Amino acid sequence: MIGQTEIAARPLEVALYLVATPIGNLGDITLRALETLAGADVLACEDTRVTRVLLDRYGIRQRPTPYHEHNAAEAGPRLIEALESGRSVALVSDAGTPLVSDPGYRLVEQAQEHGIRVVPIPGPSAVLAALTASGLPTDTFMFAGFLPVKDGQRRTRLSELSAAPATLIFFESPRRLADTLAAMTDVYGDRRAAIGRELTKAFEEVRTGTLAALAAHYAKAPTPKGEIVICVGPPLEQAAEAEDVDRLLLSLAAEMPASKAAAEAARMTGVQKQALYRRLLELREGSGD
Repeated sequence: MIGQTEIAARPLEVALYLVATPIGNLGDITLRALETLAGADVLACEDTRVTRVLLDRYGIRQRPTPYHEHNAAEAGPRLIEALESGRSVALVSDAGTPLVSDPGYRLVEQAQEHGIRVVPIPGPSAVLAALTASGLPTDTFMFAGFLPVKDGQRRTRLSELSAAPATLIFFESPRRLADTLAAMTDVYGDRRAAIGRELTKAFEEVRTGTLAALAAHYAKAPTPKGEIVICVGPPLEQAAEAEDVDRLLLSLAAEMPASKAAAEAARMTGVQKQALYRRLLELREGSGD
């Protein structure tokens, strides 16, 4: 049901469909995803109670079956058996794109081993939502999932990722956010970062700043509520050489206003916009323009 309009779902070809579902706002579901959820012979989900809320919102009369970390060993073979018997299977997680921080990859692996077609139905993603709102470089990024709970193991993992020339993206528990930011500040120094909280929901918040500033804020603030995504900019030593940045600034400034050129260069290099704007003014003064 879309509004008051009832739409009949078309039959699906036999395949394993990986259906992305909203990370908060139920209006973010795609029409193709709705049709797939309604038309699948079998709907497998992480938590039937969570998925039922989405199904009821759109009048989808399905009876979901659980597939999660604790029953994957038993439920997986049953789903493969259904596929081999000619039935279509749709897989969803509680929120976002299946296989991201859930055991769905095992089912995909099993399906491929049995020569079963796997069809992605793309849609909402907390990783991409946080990245695009972070103001950090997007040309190269790495999703690193959840960090270890113990401080020593967490710092070891952070150190392993420290040289990656990419924006790093993590999921984190609200209860551990302050400690994680403190560890990140110790390991990564004062890199730029962003915290996405409750993305697409009523109390959505994106807070940006340096790691040190964010760590100081959350050390004093009450424990935040909701889902947390942390984005950390690439290492400062990976920034482009000064001469390369100068050439990039002058090239962009020849085609657009100085402020816009600095913003575009910041997006491409990870260097702060204000610093690039000042540098561009210096370059223009030095050339007499």
